[in-house]
Amino acid sequence: MSFGKAGRGLIPTLGPRGAAPALAGPREWAALAVLVLPVVLISVDMTVLGFAVPQLSEELRPSAGQLLWIIDIYGFILAGLLITMGSLGDRVGRRRLLMVGSAAFGGASLLAAFAPTPEVLVVARALLGVAGASLMPSTLSLLRNTFLDARQRLLAIAIWASGFSAGAALGPILGGWLLEHFSWGSVFLINLPVMALILVFVPLLVRESRDPRPGRMDLPSVVLSMATMLPAVYGIKKLATEGLAVVPAASLVVGLALGAVFVRRQLVLEDPLIDVDLFRSRVFSVAVVTNLMIVFSLVASLFFLTQYLQLVLGVSPMRAGYVLLPGLVLSVLASFVAVRAARRLSLATVIGSALVVTASGFAVLVFASANDTATGVAVVAVGFGLIATGAGFAETLTNGAIMSAAPPRRAGAASAISETAYELGGALGVAVLGSVLTGFYQSGLAGVEDVPAPAMERARETLGGAANAAADLGGTAGGDLLDAARTAFTGGMHVTSVIAALIVLTAAVQAWVLLRKETAPAAEGQRDGDGASAARPRERSRG
Repeated sequence: MSFGKAGRGLIPTLGPRGAAPALAGPREWAALAVLVLPVVLISVDMTVLGFAVPQLSEELRPSAGQLLWIIDIYGFILAGLLITMGSLGDRVGRRRLLMVGSAAFGGASLLAAFAPTPEVLVVARALLGVAGASLMPSTLSLLRNTFLDARQRLLAIAIWASGFSAGAALGPILGGWLLEHFSWGSVFLINLPVMALILVFVPLLVRESRDPRPGRMDLPSVVLSMATMLPAVYGIKKLATEGLAVVPAASLVVGLALGAVFVRRQLVLEDPLIDVDLFRSRVFSVAVVTNLMIVFSLVASLFFLTQYLQLVLGVSPMRAGYVLLPGLVLSVLASFVAVRAARRLSLATVIGSALVVTASGFAVLVFASANDTATGVAVVAVGFGLIATGAGFAETLTNGAIMSAAPPRRAGAASAISETAYELGGALGVAVLGSVLTGFYQSGLAGVEDVPAPAMERARETLGGAANAAADLGGTAGGDLLDAARTAFTGGMHVTSVIAALIVLTAAVQAWVLLRKETAPAAEGQRDGDGASAARPRERSRG
């Protein structure tokens, strides 16, 4: 039995063993609206930053490495801390952790908005990652313990997941308007009103919940989880950007070795930081991996499409947002259609088909043009529309499957695993696919006649650097340099899109093969006393 806090005591969130779970009422649906706000906030933050890259590059003049760190350190720190924060929320209270994290997120946003140098912005983004790590598992785990009926919970998860797409749709429009009227720092200031709403309404509408038998927090496990994530991520990033080398390869090996130690420790602890037994469930494992693969490619597409629209085609930030808007709206609609589809079709059919749609979107991007604005805009609108539609379909069911596989008292840890895959996928998408794109861009940008070596070196760092170098040169030489840079970037985008399509198709095959006999969360039958599927892994007995 799981417990939520109401008033001064703990109330059971489920009836006696065998009884049907309680249906959510008006307060629970109002609480859902509040719990979606942090999701929208983080999605806006991720999307807006991509649109701010050109202005940010012009004012702060970051190197290629600094720019990648500005983009992805947020996701790396978030991924490294999510497991710890999810477990901490189970122990101290998920609502309490959400409140603390919201206040910290607002403070870090202020620092980022007024960062005077690339180094300060990297630090601010890291602090945003620390604060954000407390937001994501808190929202999903509170939702898990608020909606106990399987069908209501899947609908709630669809609404929660649509917050990502809604935020991504709002981000380009709002961010584009801000960037056309204010400096790039304004994209971080939009976090503050959302934080204020969260701090006011969460205490009023959201009931506290936590694990009634949390056990002690194992500090060595906390250290091991961070020691696993950071060296592994560093190694992957350096191998992607600099090629095979001793230090990054050794760092990756160390991270993987520490990860093995971490897993072994969780298996023997009475109070583990995460319940590794959850991965014995095929549905849970496949859902987590699928989430990682989807976000890996989706976030990478936003990273290079925003630059392509603005720096290659010359589209303004706001109009670039309008180009991506149809896809993001389709993603929201797909989340709700997935709820109905899940009642009639198997998980393998819905998820596998959705991933094929996403892969076809990346295939469309191969036809993007470097010098035809109308064709380029049409290709991006269609390609990204397919990418986002497939992702919206798949993620609703994968998140529902993850939360249905976990007992309510461990909802924080389970949601942390889900969000770790999500954030790590996004960060790796930018680091790996972004680095692949950068590598092909740099190799494709050969010497341009009448352009001095220092300007060429600067142009090879980033497409934004090429635009700045071309503007400084002016004349025919500047125009030739910019044309060459645009062609090289578009060619790199074509290769990156092919790689992303193959990744998503791999996820589709995995889903079809491994989930062909599994039912969707909305179609699940009788629940056990903990409200989780009867097929979930057994919990450890407690002494």
